[in-house]
Amino acid sequence: MHGQFIWYELTTPDPDAAQKFYPRFTGWGTQKFDSDYSMWTTGGAPFAGIFRLGPEMRAQGVPPNWMPYVETNDVGKTAELAGSLGGKVVTGPTDIPGTGRFAVLQDPQGAVFGIYKPNGQSQAWDGTPVVGRFSWHELMTTDWKAAWEFYQKLFGWERQGEMDMGGGNLYAMWGKGRMFGGMFDRPPEMSSMQPFWLVYIHVKDVGKAMDIATKAGAFVQRPRLEIPGGTIAILGDPQGAGFALHDLSAGGMSAASAAKAPPSRAKSKSTSKARSAKKPAAKKAVKKAAKKAAKKGGSKSAKKTTRTASRAATKSAKKSGRKPARKSARKSAKKSAKRRR
Repeated sequence: MHGQFIWYELTTPDPDAAQKFYPRFTGWGTQKFDSDYSMWTTGGAPFAGIFRLGPEMRAQGVPPNWMPYVETNDVGKTAELAGSLGGKVVTGPTDIPGTGRFAVLQDPQGAVFGIYKPNGQSQAWDGTPVVGRFSWHELMTTDWKAAWEFYQKLFGWERQGEMDMGGGNLYAMWGKGRMFGGMFDRPPEMSSMQPFWLVYIHVKDVGKAMDIATKAGAFVQRPRLEIPGGTIAILGDPQGAGFALHDLSAGGMSAASAAKAPPSRAKSKSTSKARSAKKPAAKKAVKKAAKKAAKKGGSKSAKKTTRTASRAATKSAKKSGRKPARKSARKSAKKSAKRRR
């Protein structure tokens, strides 16, 4: 459905190490696509990808990172609309033969995200918390009200509450029927960081997941915090990509209590330039993932998308929940399309 999150991608300097790290506390599996790209799976179904952060991308200032993609009814029109609203098209729109179409965009404040439309049945996330999947998406920006207007016009997102973080800074929550995430203004102590998206992984127990992750080399950016209906924590993986964890206590969390949960202000190593410098890498992976997805079935079409980022904060327990860009999207897309034939 238009406006729902549909794919995620981890860009890291050591894919092999990452594939050993995350499954320890998420239960994820992996599916090899080719020598350059693999997909994360849960319950046997691909929902995210993993791509190597090479020297060229590093030279452009791209750090290890996670980035989400949002489904759209028409990639071309959405990209055009984004441009008219002050955003920027970083990559594409590009077709993935037999799979779908995607583009990487940058919002007016600088945060990068992807958009994707699968050819087949969509497997986008509808906002229902599922262990092993991402369940909250958070934007730290320089002007959340302006950012909200941009995304609302782009995806039809609905405001679903807000809370005072103190000092007059509000944390706004949004979604479509169900909550998808939140956004807030960058605090003074994080003024050097570029706006970016942080994604939360839904786990059974944040405390246990943190213990396993830190023993495996992760670093804590925001200690475990209890929020109405559950707990959250923000970490960085051994290679430096930031991510968050989220769990739900028995009975879950109501929208009302969610609005009272305080957001976090943790820093993330994978931020700033991770946003627009990742184009080709992500898209290459995306195409590959997408194609593999198409071959395997409907749920795989959702894997098409992918790219960069990371950051920090905290909010929700009702459904909690990266960014790409690199070099020559079209060339990558074209090349991967040919290689797949």
